[in-house]
Amino acid sequence: MRYAPEPPFNHDRMAKVGVLLVNLGTPDAPTPAAVRRYLAQFLADPRVVEIPAIAWRPLLHGVVLRTRPARSAEKYASIWHKDGSPLLVHSQRQKVLLLGYLGQHLKKLGLPADLCPVELGMRYGNPSIDTALDALRAAGCDRILVLPLYPQYAASTTASTLDAVGRYLERVRRVPALRFVADFHDDAGYIKSLARNLHDDWQRNGRPDHLILSFHGLPRRSLKLGDPYHCHCQATARLLVREVGLEPAQWTLAFQSRFGRAQWLEPATFDIIGALGRTRLRRVDVYCPGFVADCLETLEEIGIAGRKRFVAAGGGELRVVPCLNEHPAWIAALADLALRQLGGWLAPPPDAAARETTLLRAKAMGAAK
Repeated sequence: MRYAPEPPFNHDRMAKVGVLLVNLGTPDAPTPAAVRRYLAQFLADPRVVEIPAIAWRPLLHGVVLRTRPARSAEKYASIWHKDGSPLLVHSQRQKVLLLGYLGQHLKKLGLPADLCPVELGMRYGNPSIDTALDALRAAGCDRILVLPLYPQYAASTTASTLDAVGRYLERVRRVPALRFVADFHDDAGYIKSLARNLHDDWQRNGRPDHLILSFHGLPRRSLKLGDPYHCHCQATARLLVREVGLEPAQWTLAFQSRFGRAQWLEPATFDIIGALGRTRLRRVDVYCPGFVADCLETLEEIGIAGRKRFVAAGGGELRVVPCLNEHPAWIAALADLALRQLGGWLAPPPDAAARETTLLRAKAMGAAK
């Protein structure tokens, strides 16, 4: 096997500990060509579309990639930031803010602030996971925490991330030590940051008549095959509404983003939006706890298409509550999650620890006398 070139190794250097943040990905531009490249990679992943390749590939390249990119490009164009894709913009800001939090923590331990680099990799599109891992290894990281930004575990997202990391390591001679966060659907900091974000939004805009908690959908077959995603979504929703203090009649859990003809997790978000619209409610809010950054699914699918559906059904106003994005409570929770997973990897310099131990022993002996 021919391995990729290794970064220089310095025996005198202090080994660094890297954090790899991973999100799903986005096209490079809101154009049919860019969307086609993105979808070709995304929909070719057997974790995403669990149809035998011999049956799926002709349909993907003969039908889907000929028709869907133009429609999707229009949707991306409707929510594109001046700085680029909203998902990428928010994810990059999260990376920078997490790096700052970790640097402050390291200084308190008497460690260099740059001991723990943070990189962002997208499972599909750019920046790629390979590029991010290259950067961490070039920075001198021989231990890496892989932190997918998917609170609820799904094979199509979390496991696919590990697949990509594994394929990268197959081409590496000096493999770093790895830790991997599988999910954080019930993490106390994550739940509290969701609640704080929701409270802050309601303080600015008032409370709605009803709240929909909308998670990304999956084929129902995934539940039967043992994927815990549906249960994780239910648990997140229960913990969040308990933290916020909502009664059962005030909220509904639903699943969005259906694709294909298979049976998907229910109830469907658009069905719930239509049903609530027909009751002539004055205002409904939709909050998407499974997305830690705003993206096509929150801004266009809910914020534009969902709003039209609600009004057409007879409802008043439908609002999409912003995702966690750069909310301070979320960045603090993300840093806390990373530091707990890095436990033992970030420690004071051995010499400092030894001196402290010696001083404590000397004090103890003096007290005994």
